[in-house]
Amino acid sequence: MDITARERRSAPPVVPPVLPRKLAKVPFVELAEGRLQGVVSSGSDLARVYVSSIAAGSHDFSCSTNNNRPCGGLTGGRPCKHLGSLVGEAVLQYGFDRVARYLRVDAAEGDDLLGRMHGTRSPAPAAMVFSRFLRHLAYLELPVTAGPVAEMHWFPAGAVV
Repeated sequence: MDITARERRSAPPVVPPVLPRKLAKVPFVELAEGRLQGVVSSGSDLARVYVSSIAAGSHDFSCSTNNNRPCGGLTGGRPCKHLGSLVGEAVLQYGFDRVARYLRVDAAEGDDLLGRMHGTRSPAPAAMVFSRFLRHLAYLELPVTAGPVAEMHWFPAGAVV
């Protein structure tokens, strides 16, 4: 599809996951804002989620609850299990090569992607990621329709002159 045809669409194309994902463990994962970031469920408390991220290039990482309490698993400067789950589900969603290329990790298929990164703990904006996650959840509650979604109606339906 050329650029002009893509610009005429009212919605961006949705890329299906490479492999099925476990949405209960990592309900939200994205490659955005120069980071692999997402929301990871707590292993011990059903009501708690963590916002985890890894910066592209530097591989600096962050993990905290949605109300900015630091993850207890980030001790000794090593990534926690939430970051491992995030990387694993990102590979299922986007494919190994795309995730490695986005994060700028020199790794081959089958390598331990998280083990090849050597970042340090660095705070990241959890509120924005969690807010986007909640917005995506709201779309799941809408009734199924083939028509336009009211809040997205400002996208042009046809060609822009």
